[in-house]
Amino acid sequence: MKNLDHYRTMAPLFAYPEADFPVKLERIKSLLDAGYPAAAEKFEMFLGYLPTGDLLLIQELFTRSFDIQAIATLDLGYVLFGDDYKRGELLSNLNREHHQAGNDCGSELADNLANVLNLMSKLEDEELIIDLAYAMVAPALTEIIDEFDPARMQKKSESYEKHYKTLIETPPVKNEAVTLYKFALESLYEVFKQDFSLIAEKPLRRKTSDFLISVIQENEIEQQAEA
Repeated sequence: MKNLDHYRTMAPLFAYPEADFPVKLERIKSLLDAGYPAAAEKFEMFLGYLPTGDLLLIQELFTRSFDIQAIATLDLGYVLFGDDYKRGELLSNLNREHHQAGNDCGSELADNLANVLNLMSKLEDEELIIDLAYAMVAPALTEIIDEFDPARMQKKSESYEKHYKTLIETPPVKNEAVTLYKFALESLYEVFKQDFSLIAEKPLRRKTSDFLISVIQENEIEQQAEA
């Protein structure tokens, strides 16, 4: 398994932007330019829509994407399982791994994307890293990216207006910039594809890790039943 420190470098891309966000973006750009050409291309698109120099607007775009009246969520377990009890099991296992690795999750939950990326950079268990990549992060990323589809966004806006009698607020930027975080997510997915020879349509079939074994098994049983 190659060194995965670069996931720690990319993690701040999916955390609430602070004053040092531009510096962190430069580090990510250098990382991707040096070894991940497909990811670098997507990241350039993200940077192209980013309102450079306006931290408050960047923060608003992040919040609009992942927090208040959000397009999507960065909590991977929720993306995969919703409020099902399987997410609770996943969070319990993740909390244990974060604790053992000395990874501080801050105010976010254990399955938050930034926290999981930081965890992967610290893990030494290769089987667990592979399980996280194939069975959790990659499939959740594809789901999150799909939420930025214009048709889905429109339907969500209509639903929000119908049920809460209010419109989803849109930051004062060009229409394309509202979905700029889609390109950040796609950039990360390209890194996973390169690191793990990842094929989105081919889910993990191994059962070697105790960490995700029960969750994976239950998912496969449900998929077979539906088929």
